[in-house]
Amino acid sequence: MNIPIFTIIILTVSVSTLSGKERSYDFKDQKNVNNIIFQMDAPLESINGSGDGISGLVTFDPEKPEDTKGKIILNASSLHVGNPVLKEHMLGKDWLDVKKYPTISFTLNKLHNLKKEGIHYLADAQGKMNICNVTLDMKIPVKITYLKDMLEKRNRVKGDLLVLRSKFSVKRDDFNIQTGEKLEKVANQIDISLNVAGASPL
Repeated sequence: MNIPIFTIIILTVSVSTLSGKERSYDFKDQKNVNNIIFQMDAPLESINGSGDGISGLVTFDPEKPEDTKGKIILNASSLHVGNPVLKEHMLGKDWLDVKKYPTISFTLNKLHNLKKEGIHYLADAQGKMNICNVTLDMKIPVKITYLKDMLEKRNRVKGDLLVLRSKFSVKRDDFNIQTGEKLEKVANQIDISLNVAGASPL
């Protein structure tokens, strides 16, 4: 019996798709719920703010969570603080220079010390942080929550959710942001809290 070659190809692709559970999760949130929160605690002033321009793709397989990889991107111009003058300075050319460096990103290459607690996976995420065109190797703690069939409750379409949570710090002088300047008002250490959900529609 002769089987057309295109039929064989279709069958092969279908079997491969069904046998693997790795899926891609899109972190571009149309509801603008995804966000980061940052805090800088200097001797004279404490600066608190947030950013909601989150996007990126992460691949995840619940049977092989150690193979998780991807990239989370922040639109730098979405960073916000309550004081409009401070915000203008923060986004301007002397500090983040968002017109020249429009994005901040973290590329996840590998998970270390992975362990499962209920529906959560705890690990140290090894990757590369890029701020103001300076890229550094970083390891940050991460909690990954896989929510099978839960996308419908959030976006009214069938699919899965992947939630990433992390708290970590960066230092602005590591990224050549006004190194050693104005430390009495703008702390060198920036404490960051990340809470984002990615969608994988069926």
